[in-house]
Amino acid sequence: MRLLGFMYRSYTIPPAGTPLGYHETLPVTAMDLNLTPQEQQFRDEVRAWFTANVPKDWPQMRTNPNVQERFRYLREWQKKAFAGKWVGIHWPKEYGGRGASTMEQVIFIEEMARAEAPPFANTLGLGLIGPTIIAFGNDAQKSRYLSKILSGEEIWCQGFSEPNAGSDLAALRTEGRLDGDHFVVNGQKVWNSYGWAADWCELVVRTDPQSEKHKGLTVLLVDMKSPGVDVRPLKQITGESEFNEIFFRDVRVPVENVVGKVGEGWSVAIGTLMHERGTFGAGLQVSYRRSLNRLIELSHQVERNGAPASQDPVLRQKLAQSYIEIELMRLNQMRAFSRISHSGVPGAEGSIQKIWWSELNQRFQQVAQEVLGPYGLLESGAEDAFDGGLWAYGYLRTRGNTIEAGTSEIQRNIIGERVLGLPKSY
Repeated sequence: MRLLGFMYRSYTIPPAGTPLGYHETLPVTAMDLNLTPQEQQFRDEVRAWFTANVPKDWPQMRTNPNVQERFRYLREWQKKAFAGKWVGIHWPKEYGGRGASTMEQVIFIEEMARAEAPPFANTLGLGLIGPTIIAFGNDAQKSRYLSKILSGEEIWCQGFSEPNAGSDLAALRTEGRLDGDHFVVNGQKVWNSYGWAADWCELVVRTDPQSEKHKGLTVLLVDMKSPGVDVRPLKQITGESEFNEIFFRDVRVPVENVVGKVGEGWSVAIGTLMHERGTFGAGLQVSYRRSLNRLIELSHQVERNGAPASQDPVLRQKLAQSYIEIELMRLNQMRAFSRISHSGVPGAEGSIQKIWWSELNQRFQQVAQEVLGPYGLLESGAEDAFDGGLWAYGYLRTRGNTIEAGTSEIQRNIIGERVLGLPKSY
C-alpha cells in the first residue's frame, strides 16, 4: 500500500502554444508515505467498520441483472454508511463530511476496495456534484442539497453530453431561455448515468446563443420530476440500461437554481470534470489487483493443451504484464493525489490516469478471456460460469471505459496541449 521514499517531481503546466519541451521544474520533494500514528488509527477504524458491516450477500447481488433491484440494495448500503458517518468523508465538516485529508481519502478508498464493499448508490452526487456545489454553490444551495446527497435521500445525475456535443462539450445546444424568474429549458442530453434513478440533475445549458463557444453557458440544478423531463433508457451491450437519454421540453427551472454565475457555466462544468478524472477512479487499482489475483487463481484450474493455463508461457507473460500495469496505475494515482495535496486542485494527472485505467482494463479483460477460454463467455445464470458470470460482464462493460468520463482521444488532446505545449487540435 505504501512506497517509502517515493520521489515526486511536479511540473508547472505550460500555457497552450508553448514550444514543445518547455517545462519548469519545481524542487524534488521526498514523500514519506508511511502512515502516521493518526493515520494508522484512522485506517484501523475504517477497516474495523468495514469488517463488521460489509453485507455478506454483496457477491451475489453484484451480478444481479436487475439494475433497479441492485440500485435499491446500494441505496440501503449508503444509508447504513451514512449513519456511521462514512459517506463523503472528504467533504468539509460543516457540510456533513469528516474533513478527511488526502491521505485519509486514499486509506478509505483502498480499505473499501480491499473489503470488497459495495459502492455507494449516489456515486455522481458524492464524487462530482456535491464537491461542485461546495466549490461554486451559494449558502442556500449548500444547505438545501448537500445533506441529502450524503444520505442518499436524493440521487443525482449529470446532464452534459448531447448527440452532437459529447467529446466537444462546449458545442452543446440545449437552450436555457430566461422567462421572468425561471429559465425555460429545451433540448436533449445523452449517455446519462443514473438518469432513471435520479431526483436531480446538474445540467449545462446555453443561455446566450450569440456568445462565443465556451461562453454563454450556465449550470442549472434541475428537479427530474419537473413537467417536461422525459428519461428514456439506452440498451447496452451488457443487456443493462445503465445509460439514458433525457429530453427537456419547456422545463421551468427557478433562477435560484443557477450554480455559479449565469454565462460562466464552463468553469463550473470543468470543475466537475476535474473531480471526475482526478480522484473518481482512485480505488480502481485495488479492485484491479484483486481481479488479477483471482484470475491467477483461476489460471491454475483452467486447462490449456492438457495442462493448467498458468503453465502456458505466453499467458504467464501477459499476466505479468497486467501486474506491472496495475502497479504503474497505483504509482500514478499517488502522483495525482500528491498534486491535490500541494495545490488543492486535481491536475493533468487525472487525464493521464483516465487513459491508463480505461485502456488497462480493456487489455486486462482481454487477457482474462484468453485465460478462461469458453468459460469466460458464460454469463450470469450459466451452470459453469466462473464467479457468477462476472468475467463475461466485465469484458463487455470495458468497451465503454474509453468513452465515459472523457474519451481517450480528448484526454490525449488535454495532455498534448496543457502538459506538452503542443498546438491545439481544431
